[in-house]
Amino acid sequence: MNGAAASIATSTDQVRKLDVSGRGLRIGIAIGIAAAALLVALVGLVPADIWRKLPGKGIVPQIRSVAVLPLKNLSGDPEQKYFAEGMTEELITDLSQISALKVISRTSSEVYEDTHKSLPEIARELNVDAVIEGSVERSGNRVRITAQLIYAPQDKNLWARSYDRDLQDALAVQGTLANTIADEIRVQLSASEKVRLRTPRRVNVIALDYYLQGNYHLHRLRRGSVDEEAHKAAENFQRAIDQDPDFAPAYLGLAYAHAPVLFGSGLMNPSPRDYEIRKAAAKKAAALDPDSSATHDLLASIDCEDWKWRDAEEELRRAIALSPNNAEAHDVFGTFLFAMGRGEEGEKEQELAQALDPNVDHLSGSLANLDKYDQAIQLLLRDLERQPDDGQTHFDLFTTYAHAGRYPEAIKQLDEAARLFGFADLAAPLEHTFLNAGFQPAIRFSAQSIEKLQSERKVYMPGVLASFYSLVGDKDRAFYWLEDAYRHKHSTGADGGLMWLKTYAPLRSDPRFADLVRRVGLPQ
Repeated sequence: MNGAAASIATSTDQVRKLDVSGRGLRIGIAIGIAAAALLVALVGLVPADIWRKLPGKGIVPQIRSVAVLPLKNLSGDPEQKYFAEGMTEELITDLSQISALKVISRTSSEVYEDTHKSLPEIARELNVDAVIEGSVERSGNRVRITAQLIYAPQDKNLWARSYDRDLQDALAVQGTLANTIADEIRVQLSASEKVRLRTPRRVNVIALDYYLQGNYHLHRLRRGSVDEEAHKAAENFQRAIDQDPDFAPAYLGLAYAHAPVLFGSGLMNPSPRDYEIRKAAAKKAAALDPDSSATHDLLASIDCEDWKWRDAEEELRRAIALSPNNAEAHDVFGTFLFAMGRGEEGEKEQELAQALDPNVDHLSGSLANLDKYDQAIQLLLRDLERQPDDGQTHFDLFTTYAHAGRYPEAIKQLDEAARLFGFADLAAPLEHTFLNAGFQPAIRFSAQSIEKLQSERKVYMPGVLASFYSLVGDKDRAFYWLEDAYRHKHSTGADGGLMWLKTYAPLRSDPRFADLVRRVGLPQ
C-alpha cells in the first residue's frame, strides 16, 4: 500500500461452517435419495437472489445494507476518542460511495456507542442486513484497526480482519476495508467507485491528527459554547493545512467551521471575513479532490449564499452521484427543492435522507409546513432524547411549538436554546416576560435582546430577528432585518428559506416580499 509497512491483513475469525450431516450412507441409499430430493425442492423455493455462495466460506445471505457501529478506542487513552471517531467516520464515508449498498449515516449509528442492545435489535431499528463493528488501537505512529461483519438476523459472524499500519496509512486502511467488505458480500462496484476506493491516500501524520481533532470539535458545535467549539475546530483545521497544504479534507472542515449557526452549522457572530475564508477553502478543497461528495455539497451551499441556484443544483446532484448514501446531501437537496417550489421532489429527497439516517430527524420542517405539527414535534423530541444538548433542535422545537400555538412549550424550548448557545442570562427575563405579559411580548423581548447583542458586536443573526418579528406580526421590523441580511451575504435570512420556512408565511403577501425574492433570484 504505497510503501506502507506491509503487514498483510489476515483472517482472525472464520465464517461459521454449515453443519452438513453424513448420515446418508448410514441410513441407506433410498432414504438418502429422498432427503436429497426434498432438499433440492426446498432450495428451489428460495429466490435466487437471496442467497450467495462465497468461495471458501459456505453459503451466506446476500447483504444489501449495512451500519458501521462506533469503533472502540483500545488505545488506553480516553483522549484518543477523537481518533476512533474519525476512523469510524472515514469507513462510513468510503462505504457510502458504493451505490449498490445502503449505508447508514454516522449520526444514526453513533447512538449505539455504549448500548446494551443486541446486534439483531440494532439492525432492526436501522433496517439493515448487517452490522460492522470493530476497534482502533493507536500506539505512537502505528495503528491497528480491526473490523468484523455480522449478519444481523442470525447474529452470525461472517468474517473479521485486522490491519496493522503506519499512522500515515490510516485513511488508506479504511478504503481497503471498504473494498474488502464489498468483495466479501459480492457488491458490484462501478469503475469509478473502484478507482476512488483503491486510490492510495497517505497523509502527513501530524496533519491527520489535527484534522481529526478539528472534526471532533466540529461535531459538537450545537451543544453549547458554539463560538468556542468553532474556533477550536478552525484552529485545528488550519494547523492541519499548515502541515500539509494538499490535504483536502482539512479545507472542508475549515469551511464548515466558518459557517453561521442557526440555519447553519457554526458561528454565532459570522463576519464577511468568515464568508471569504469559507469560499476560498471550498474552492481549494474542490481543486484538490474534485471527486469528493462532501466537497460538492459544500460548493452547493456557497452557490446558495451567492444566489447561484442553478449551479447549486448541479453541485448537489454531483454530490449525490458521488455518494448515494450521503444523507446530508439528500436532506440539503430536499430543502433546496422546496425553495425552488418543487415540493414533491423535495419530499422524496428528505425521505431518502430519513431512510439513510433513521435516528436523526430530516422531516420535521416539511411536516410543519404542512401543518402536521404533532408529527414534527414527535420527531424533534426523539432527536432530543438522542442528544439533549443540541441547541439547534431546541430552537427548531421552539418554532414548531410556536406555530402550533403551544406557547408555554415554545418559551421553554427557546429558553433552553438560549442557555445552550451561551445566553443563559436572558432565560430568567424571558420567562418573566412570558408569565406576566404573554407570548408576543416575550418574543419581542428576545428580538430586542439580540439586537442589543448585535449592537455590541457579540452576535449577528438577521434571519433569526426577521423570523421573531414575523412571529409577532411586526412586518416592518421583519423586512428591516431581511434587507439587512440581503446586504450581508455572510449571514442567514435572504436565502432559500424565504420560500419554504413557515416563519415567513405571514410576509409572503406583502409586495416587499415579492421584490426581495426577485432580487435574490428565487422562483415566485
